Amino acid sequence: MTQPTVETKFALSAQFRGGNEQGSGDPSDRRAAALALGASFFALFCVVGIALWGLPFYYDFMVRQFGWTRAQVTSGNALSRLVVGPVFGFLAGWMVDRFGPRRLMIAGILMAGVAVIGLGSISTLPWFYFFYMVNALGYVCGGPLPAQVVVSRWFVESRGKAMGLAYLGIGFGGALVPWISHLLVSRFGWQTALRVLGILIVVLALPLAVLMKEAPRGNVKHSGDTSADMKKAFKTLSLFLLTLGSMCSIAAVSGTQQNLKLFLSLDRHYTQGAAAQILSLVLAFSIVGRILMGWMADRFSKRYVMVAIYLMVAIAIPFLFLGRSPAIIATAAALFGVALGGDYMIIPLMTAEIFGVEILGRLMGVILTMGGVAEALSPWWIGRLRDTSGSYQNGCVALVVMALLGAAAVMALPKARESA
Repeated sequence: MTQPTVETKFALSAQFRGGNEQGSGDPSDRRAAALALGASFFALFCVVGIALWGLPFYYDFMVRQFGWTRAQVTSGNALSRLVVGPVFGFLAGWMVDRFGPRRLMIAGILMAGVAVIGLGSISTLPWFYFFYMVNALGYVCGGPLPAQVVVSRWFVESRGKAMGLAYLGIGFGGALVPWISHLLVSRFGWQTALRVLGILIVVLALPLAVLMKEAPRGNVKHSGDTSADMKKAFKTLSLFLLTLGSMCSIAAVSGTQQNLKLFLSLDRHYTQGAAAQILSLVLAFSIVGRILMGWMADRFSKRYVMVAIYLMVAIAIPFLFLGRSPAIIATAAALFGVALGGDYMIIPLMTAEIFGVEILGRLMGVILTMGGVAEALSPWWIGRLRDTSGSYQNGCVALVVMALLGAAAVMALPKARESA
């Protein structure tokens, strides 16, 4: 009889982990689970949908007003992630596992709000980089990491669906922020618009995070030997392949998303309204992607769902940057949006299936830190290629190769469960 692999043991421990769906049958627990899901939704709506995906809408204003290059305006995200991610990513993962995600989420929301307000008040690159550092710290503390752990601890049987619902926050936030920004910019100017968005982040996300409860102890089994589990996890091929695959896909998605407004506005000469329409279309269809991929992840192999997402990214990118017809670009934006919706969401689901939720915070701290490095470097590199070559053609090829490499890494993942 075949002995279970390390990955299999982790997966089986997750399958039989204590705690029922939404904590227990107690109505108060169900209400607390719903509140936790709502808090995760609005944290992702604000910290990712507005503070991350909304900022590229303002890059072309900075290029025009301050004379900065594309590489410079995309390097704020790059430098901040490279500094903040490695330093605080592992620490944030440990804090989530040790103290719970609630307090970290509250701090992250406040930092994201302050950062966006600050970016609406700058005129020099040093202050631009400083507030991007604060924004990156807000993302680490208040974004996907705590939200993923909150959902994974409160929900068991329908974890994929719950994660999909929480990640709708990114879709709604990202879809609305171009239109909100366009309206605010046309009336008050781009700097005042950013300040208003920063206040909106705090007003929308903070109250539910404050009211949210930590998951009951029964939902998270503490064996007392999680350090040994971590050592075993780091010795597995699965963790390496999962990290590599997620890094490549995140690099492809981020490199595209962070440069898309620059491309549409400065290269294709789209009006602000037309560019906002394409950006909003991407994020609107990401809502569909999160629902669809969450549903599929509960019913089919998460590995194959992950590969499908990465292949969709690879297919959509050439049509976004090389397509000439507005209909083709809109169709590509919709396809890219569906893939974007599933991209970040599938990573914690796959990680929890292989390794369980007991050490999920620390593992996601590692994976998100490495993903943050890819997310930081890719937009800057693609912007740099555009500055030096005068075209996004080379960058487009690089983005497609990264997405395909991510798909190949995920296909090489061992099966999460094997016969004992």
